[in-house]
Amino acid sequence: MGSFSIWHWLIVLIIILLIFGTKKLRNLGSDLGGAVKGFKDGMRDAVADDKPAEPPPPGVPPAQVGSGQTIEGEIRERTKT
Repeated sequence: MGSFSIWHWLIVLIIILLIFGTKKLRNLGSDLGGAVKGFKDGMRDAVADDKPAEPPPPGVPPAQVGSGQTIEGEIRERTKT
């Protein structure tokens, strides 16, 4: 009684086809496939963007890497975020 037989699943499939029709189900399948493809492309792009940057050339101090500007300041009070 805990599991459905193949006949139960066939009856459910026939009822779904009668309610929604094949055209809506086909459109739903293509939309779902397009969403999965877009998700995979986005993940592939995100992985490509996460590659580490090139290391600085030897002999360049770390303070000069990037913008070449050093910002100095003093922390007066620690705040909670």
